[in-house]
Amino acid sequence: MKKLLFLLLVFTLGFQVNVCAQKTSKVYDVVEQMPSFPGGQQAMMKFMKNNIRYPEALKKNKVQGMVLVQFVVDQTGRITNPVVKRSIEPSLDAEALRVVRAMPKWNPGKQNGKPVKVRYTLPVSFK
Repeated sequence: MKKLLFLLLVFTLGFQVNVCAQKTSKVYDVVEQMPSFPGGQQAMMKFMKNNIRYPEALKKNKVQGMVLVQFVVDQTGRITNPVVKRSIEPSLDAEALRVVRAMPKWNPGKQNGKPVKVRYTLPVSFK
């Protein structure tokens, strides 16, 4: 009987920890305060301009367009799980992902005054 009670207690505590973990891992699409690049849009544009390396062969052949990169800004402002949602060409996709991964921490999004994970889609333009 004691063994059964012990197992029941362990199962209940484990279930509660799992439920708490699920609540904190929710990723929002829209929140009261969306995440932002430190310094705002202008600072992000400057960062992109200074860090994107347009492959010469593609530049020469006038391959251009917009890669859409989607990622999650976590509660600390760190960028996680970047993926290409709209592709142009594999090497431009890879460059867009490289630059997004190189970004500094963002200001995290907030819901009810608390930092939360927010999904964000960023267009990366190659002209």
